[in-house]
Amino acid sequence: MKFSERILSVKPSPTLAVTALANSLKAQGIDVIGFGSGEPDFDTPRFIKDAAIRAIESGKTKYTPAGGIPELKEAIAMKFKRDNNLEYSNSEVTVNCGGKHSFYNLMQVLLNGGDEVIIPAPYWVSYPPMVLLAGGNPVIIDTTDEKGFKITPDQLNSAITKRTRAVLINSPSNPTGATYTRAELEALAEILEKKDLLIISDDIYEFILYENRSFYNLAMLSDSLKRKTLVLNGVSKTYSMTGWRIGYIAGDEEIIKKVEILQSQSTSNPSSISQWASVAALTGDQRIVDDMIDAFVRRRKLIVDGLNAIPGIQCINPEGSFYAFPNVQDLYRSKSWESVEKKYGAENRSGTLAAYLLEEANVAVVPGIGFGSDNYIRLSFATSDENITEGIKRIAGAVEKLR
Repeated sequence: MKFSERILSVKPSPTLAVTALANSLKAQGIDVIGFGSGEPDFDTPRFIKDAAIRAIESGKTKYTPAGGIPELKEAIAMKFKRDNNLEYSNSEVTVNCGGKHSFYNLMQVLLNGGDEVIIPAPYWVSYPPMVLLAGGNPVIIDTTDEKGFKITPDQLNSAITKRTRAVLINSPSNPTGATYTRAELEALAEILEKKDLLIISDDIYEFILYENRSFYNLAMLSDSLKRKTLVLNGVSKTYSMTGWRIGYIAGDEEIIKKVEILQSQSTSNPSSISQWASVAALTGDQRIVDDMIDAFVRRRKLIVDGLNAIPGIQCINPEGSFYAFPNVQDLYRSKSWESVEKKYGAENRSGTLAAYLLEEANVAVVPGIGFGSDNYIRLSFATSDENITEGIKRIAGAVEKLR
């Protein structure tokens, strides 16, 4: 069978693959603890579900405008004013079928062959493939835990070329939890203000912050930066609505218009029912997020302390999101590592370690190679305290056998 070069250039999402494998093993009766899933384990709040039920019962089940209903665009604009002091009109907002769809649409609209998009690593697994699918070239800037997984102005300046179309900032980050302060963004802004390029700010974890951190994005710093910034967000993480598939973009009106043209020829509108539920989420009582954050604070300490107690693993505290991204490179120097590679393969070390932990400990983690960093693995702590405690215990036992 002959396939397009574009689809042959990308691999399946490793996060979805790990979750699917863990669920498959569970269905077979195997007691697997999954740290792969990138979604809150809380139910969607009742008032949001009630809004969806009302939408169904009142017949709001038909096609909508491709870029979303006016009521949802207005709710999104209100959210930006309320939470970020940013002003957007309805024509500067579009609604998509999830945050992933938002980024995909932007790449399809903005990139021509050979255009470059600067992406800090570790990165969310889907950024580079979606750049490639649009004919662009992902330009990766590597960061490490010693630097808090954040790029420096010098790194950014060195990566910008005549082919640079956009720079991506994901803060708080998936997979590291790295969260840029206002001062850190201002330092990057000194470079970006002088360059003819776009900024893509992926803010999907905006409200999942720890230790009283404040959220900032580059659009919030100045009018000139706002004009060149496209802000991506959605309802999935904040309101535990991952399956509802609603993401959105705010930014330049002409770009938004092109995204809506593209969407009219691909998916058309997002689910009408999900849109009405999202109106309720964005305009309703925002204190619903507090209980979720309280649980994540507790779980963050549990998983980070547990990982750091295992010899050969070092994990910094994530500043936001709900992921731990421990450095495991010392494990690759363990006495038994060579035999592990012989059994599970040595294509990449984090994948080998993930395979070992799954078989030896019945624990599913995501290999760091999928995020561009083979010396790490990712664990989601959007799971119960009991799962975290038992999962860390199992990992510790499996690591002990490597020594």
